[in-house]
Amino acid sequence: MNPLQTASPTIVLGLAREDAALEWADELGRALPHSRIVRDAPDAPPADYAVLWRPQPGFFARQPNLKAVFAAGAGVDWLLADPQLPATLPVYRVEDGGMAEQMAAYCVHEVVRLHYRYDRYEAQQREAIWQTWPYVSPASRTVGVFGLGKMGERIARALLVLGFAVRGYSRAPRSLEGIACFDESHGLERFLAGCNVLVIAAPLTPATRNLFNAARLAQLAPGAALINVARGELVNDDALLEALDSGRLGRASLDVFTVEPLPREHRYWTHPSVRITPHVAAITVIADSARQVADRIVMLRAGGQPSGLVDRSRAY
Repeated sequence: MNPLQTASPTIVLGLAREDAALEWADELGRALPHSRIVRDAPDAPPADYAVLWRPQPGFFARQPNLKAVFAAGAGVDWLLADPQLPATLPVYRVEDGGMAEQMAAYCVHEVVRLHYRYDRYEAQQREAIWQTWPYVSPASRTVGVFGLGKMGERIARALLVLGFAVRGYSRAPRSLEGIACFDESHGLERFLAGCNVLVIAAPLTPATRNLFNAARLAQLAPGAALINVARGELVNDDALLEALDSGRLGRASLDVFTVEPLPREHRYWTHPSVRITPHVAAITVIADSARQVADRIVMLRAGGQPSGLVDRSRAY
């Protein structure tokens, strides 16, 4: 018998969106048909496991008997910041869950759009200007991917296929064919130097918060572009705007922001060198993610050690 059919835990869903909670309940029920799935509420029964995305305050006080908690997405910075999160409670993050393909497509689109000057042609159309620009080989453009986890690696490989000179930066040493890999032993400055495009795809941690300040943005190649699909807090907004205003950086494509939704009065909305999308570079595919959570629950109940466990000392 399929072990998924015999698991019978109680799972509580602490999800902000009603439609997402309904879909998670449906997919988990399909994968774990003998489980009991409940919504977070003051009268919810004690649960064994939780699936969370920014739940209502006091969640952990309402559910003191959890064996593990699963973030309903790749990022866990918001969860680790909850002062009520028990110190020994295992936290798992979604690994890929259908998001890496989306994020790679987003970044490829932005890099290609900038490299081949399609943004300029769009602007020229609005002014009825007929002007061509010379061809530039993608091999002459260095694209740096900061963060080589599942998302970052997929982005780097996709750009490599298109002929760009790709380099990546990770905390620990990596070796990826065709990609120049940098890590802490090389130093961030060496990685940033000469980058024509910087793609930020790393988690938000105490070490990465506000990492890309004026000094580090200045280390990129003159006129470089920045693409942020990670978390807004990795980039200092004032420093980025100043770099764009002065021309030290040429473009910024931003999918994530320090405050979301982005306030209507923020300069990013109207800045001519900024392109904005509303945190859509990688939308959680609930069917894939729910199956991943279900598999991990079955493994945990069997005494196994599933992947995706968050190292709290690293915050990812």
